[in-house]
Amino acid sequence: MSAEIDFYELLEVSRDADGATLKSAYRKLAMKYHPDRNPGDADCEAKFKAINAAYDCLKDPQKRAAYDRFGHAAFQQGGGGPGGYGQGQGDFGDIGDIFETIFGSAFGGGGGRQQARRGADLRYDMEITLEEAFHGKQAEIEIEVSQSCEPCNGSGAEPGTGTRGCNMCNGYGKVRAKQGFFVVERPCPTCHGRGEVIEKPCRECRGEGRVDKAQALDVEIPPGVDTGTRIRLAGKGEAGPRGAPSGDLYIFLHIKQHTVYEREGTTLLTRVPISFTTAALGGCVEIPDMGGESNRVDIPAGIQSGKQLRVRGAGMPVLQGRGRGDMVVEIAVETPTKLTKEQKAILEQFRETETGEECPESRGFFDRLKDAFGA
Repeated sequence: MSAEIDFYELLEVSRDADGATLKSAYRKLAMKYHPDRNPGDADCEAKFKAINAAYDCLKDPQKRAAYDRFGHAAFQQGGGGPGGYGQGQGDFGDIGDIFETIFGSAFGGGGGRQQARRGADLRYDMEITLEEAFHGKQAEIEIEVSQSCEPCNGSGAEPGTGTRGCNMCNGYGKVRAKQGFFVVERPCPTCHGRGEVIEKPCRECRGEGRVDKAQALDVEIPPGVDTGTRIRLAGKGEAGPRGAPSGDLYIFLHIKQHTVYEREGTTLLTRVPISFTTAALGGCVEIPDMGGESNRVDIPAGIQSGKQLRVRGAGMPVLQGRGRGDMVVEIAVETPTKLTKEQKAILEQFRETETGEECPESRGFFDRLKDAFGA
C-alpha cells in the first residue's frame, strides 16, 4: 500500500476530527485489519501498518500540525516521522491499545498516561464494651493520616507554578523499547507514568501533594455489632499523591470480655448457680439483660447441673435488622459447704428416709456396677 495515501483518508475521518474521534476510528480499523484476525493476509497486514502509522502521526499535536502543513514531506529525510522511535514512542503506535481491546488488559497498557494512583486504605482497631455493642454509640477517634496539602491544593506544585510535559516521554506517560520482535512498553521513569512533571515542587509537601496530619473523625457504631464487624468510612483513608482520590478507612471492632455474659452471635450465655434445695424443690431467679430489664427464669423441680434454660428475645440486637436474640441460662447446682447443726440434723433425717428413688441416675449407676462386676 502506498505510503502517500492521506492519513485522514486511511483513518476514514475528517481533517478537523478531535482526538477521541481519531482514537475510536483507529481502534475500529486496527481490530478489523489486525494480523492475528487475518492470518496470512498480506493486504490486511499492510493496511494495519499503514493505519497504525497514520494514527501515530495524527495523535501527536506537533506531528499533526507538521503533517497538516507539509504533508508526508514533513517526515522525509529522517524527520522523525510516524513510526519512528523519536520521544520513546515506537514502530507500532498504540499497539498496546489494540492488544488490550482484543485480548484484554493483560496485554499492553492501554496507551496514554497512567491514571492517578488512589490513596491507600487504612485500618483502625477499636475496642468497645458489650453494653456499647448492645446500645450502639457515637465515638470519636483521632488518627494521623496523609491528607491533601492545603498550600498547593494537592497538586504538589508551589502555588503560582504548574506542571509541564515530560521531556522523556513527550507527555505520553510511557516509553517503549524493542526486545527482539516485540515492543515493550513501560511507565516513564522520569514522570512515573503521569506524562508531566512539576516545575517547582511545593515547599510544604515537597511535591508529593499530601502531608501527614492528625484527624478527628466521628464514628457511628450501630446496635448489634460484634467482634470482627467492619465499619467503612469512605474517603477517610490516605490521600492519593498529587491530588489523586483518597482511600477508605476501615474500623475493625473488638468486644471486651464481659464479667457475666458470653456471646455467640446474637445469643447471650450465662452460668447461674442455684442452691440444691432450689434445684430439688424448684423456684425462680431474676436475671437482668444488657438493656437493664429483669427477666424471670423459672427453675423446674429436680433440675440438674448443666441444664440450659432459654429466655426468648433477651439477647443481643440483630445488626441492621429487627428483633433480638435469646438469653441462655446454664444451671449449676451448688452443694452447701457450711451447714448449721440444725441444718445437718434436718439433712440426716432426710437421708434416713431416702429410698433411692429420689436420685434415679445415681441408683442406676450403682446397679450397672453390680451387673458389671458382680458386686
